[in-house]
Parts: sequence; C-alpha cells; structure tokens
Amino acid sequence: MIQLRGIFRNATRHAAEQCLSVKKQTMPRASISTGPQQQNGNFYEFRTYYIQPHLNAAFLKLTNEKIHLRTAHSELVGYWSVEYGGLNQVFHIWKYDSYAQRASVRAALAQDPSWIEQYISKAMPMLSTQDNEVTYLVPWSNIQKPPKDGGVFELATFQMKPGGPAVWAKAFQAAVGTHSGSGYAHSVGVFHSEFGPLNQVHVLWWYESADQRAAIRHKAHGDARVVAAVRESATYLVSQKSKLMFPCTFSPIK
Repeated sequence: MIQLRGIFRNATRHAAEQCLSVKKQTMPRASISTGPQQQNGNFYEFRTYYIQPHLNAAFLKLTNEKIHLRTAHSELVGYWSVEYGGLNQVFHIWKYDSYAQRASVRAALAQDPSWIEQYISKAMPMLSTQDNEVTYLVPWSNIQKPPKDGGVFELATFQMKPGGPAVWAKAFQAAVGTHSGSGYAHSVGVFHSEFGPLNQVHVLWWYESADQRAAIRHKAHGDARVVAAVRESATYLVSQKSKLMFPCTFSPIK
C-alpha cells in the first residue's frame, strides 16, 4: 500500500510539473513598451510668458537686446510672439541633452550677475505669469527649419485620449504626413508632452503668410486623402487648439 501511495504521489507531481511547463510556454510575455520610443535623452522645454499688456513692446525690446546673455548657457530653438490664439504672449523652445544639463544651466544662470542685473530684474516685473512644459520629439519627427526665413508659425496642440503613442501614433502620423507630404504645410517638429498636461501632441507648422495658411486649409479640406486621415486621427482626439505666431528677430528659427 505504501509503495502504491508513493507511485501515486510521483505521478501527481509529474503531471503538475507538466502543466506548469505548458503554462510557462504558452503564456504571453507582458511588455511595458508603449510603442516606438526616442533613442536619446534630448528634450525640449516649451515656455510661455504672459506679458502685462502695456509692457508688451518693452518686454520684446529688452529680450531682443539681452537674449544673448541667456543663449550663452543653452540652445534656443525658437522664440515667437503670439498674434492669434492668445494675446500678449511669447512662446519659446529650449533644447537640453538631459535633465542634469538643464539643472546645471539653471544653477549657472542663478549665479550669472549680468543675466540677473541686466535682464531678469527688469523682465520679471513685466510678466503676469509663466508656464512651461517638457516635451520630446515623437520618434518619426525631427526639427526641420522652414525653407526660408519669414512667414508665420502655427502651434497646433492636440489633447489625445489616454494610452500614449501606442494607441494613436499611427493615425496621428498619417494625418500629419498627408499635410506635409502633399505640400500643404511645412512641419517644423512634432512633440509629445512629458511634464505638464499629459497626452498632448504639438505640431509646429510653418506657412509663408496667414493668408496662405487660410488658402491651403481650404484646399486641403477638399483632398480625400487628408479628410480620411484626419477623420481616423480624430477618433483618438479629445480637444485641440492653436496659436498663430510671428518669429522674433533673434529667433534661430524664423
């Protein structure tokens, strides 16, 4: 009887091990990836300054004269004055290699007497508030300067449904691609938010003029490819907004 019990226990153990082995082989592996990801640590800080209305011209003049004190510390991508979609605002983009680099830049600025005395002490009282956002370029986008200087820029901001690029990236890329690939607009860059409002995508467009933008949009709305791509992307969209901006004279991208 004891021998039979031993045989039964061994058979039961063997069957259980086989079941566990099958489960290990058939269970899918979980992945924390949310789709294509950028391969470096570069990020772009979006900054928006809200200027007191009666000091708008004075702020822009001071910044034009003293921006070199700031660009001595880190790379300025572009600096714009908002014309439509927000009054008395400036919008600028700064590039950093890492969060450690940004921290060192901020520490150096805090110890730079020229920056503090000649700019910060005068500029800060002109502002009503400030806002910033950390963004990354989406993996399929690079910074591409406009074909020529001048023109106007549109910052189009899309609030997407939660889930990240793995959910909406393919449809959104197609929507952007049908506009830029068909020659309707020039995409300067496509950015995805990391800090600040989440699940936001920003597209920075360039046009020769505001009137050209209006004419191009009218034409694009009659293009079946554009309409189909936009409708597909819109299924993942919560809301959107845009600003039309003019580049400042000292902006690297203009």
